[in-house]
Amino acid sequence: MAAHKSVKSKTMKERFRGFLPVVVDVETAGIDPSKNALLEMCVVLIEMDEEGVLKRGESFFEHVLPFSGAVLDQKSLDFNQIDPFQPLRFAVDEKLALERLFVPINAALKKSRCQRAVLVGHNAWFDLLFVKEAINRTKVKSPFHAFTCFDTATLGGLIYGQTVLAKAVHEAGISFNASEAHSAIYDAEKTADLFCVMTNTWRDMVG
Repeated sequence: MAAHKSVKSKTMKERFRGFLPVVVDVETAGIDPSKNALLEMCVVLIEMDEEGVLKRGESFFEHVLPFSGAVLDQKSLDFNQIDPFQPLRFAVDEKLALERLFVPINAALKKSRCQRAVLVGHNAWFDLLFVKEAINRTKVKSPFHAFTCFDTATLGGLIYGQTVLAKAVHEAGISFNASEAHSAIYDAEKTADLFCVMTNTWRDMVG
């Protein structure tokens, strides 16, 4: 198989046609992004070494207070074990959370000379919809492409025949602790590791 030059690129700008992959995981109080609250959000940067190999970069995380009028689905809260109003969460409102999380993304965009960030997620459309709704409520300028995303569930199904994060991670040779799952930080970092392994594997295969 002939390798397209972008697959072997040694800069992020060339590898993804001017886009910067940024891993995002959210924990929420339900499945409706217009009604249910965003409660946790983690951003993980993806870096590229001098040989063009992707690796997980720094993580940034915020606990988020429910927006005014948000619907809190108890089944979702029982599942992710989040008490939205627990004072020791040190949660901040959506606007401040997004502003804080977008600072390192914008810095990475400038450093890599990429045009836009592309959200990478496991079932990425779910995360992107919640982020977009929060952006619409707060009017914070988004660094993300409005509709393009990289979905590790789809890629995991293609490469490993597994769409569940824990199973795809296992097939990729990455450790996974089920007791830590459904935390935005843990899931985002494992998703980042999975994305890097799959992308680097494809790079090596087509070489």
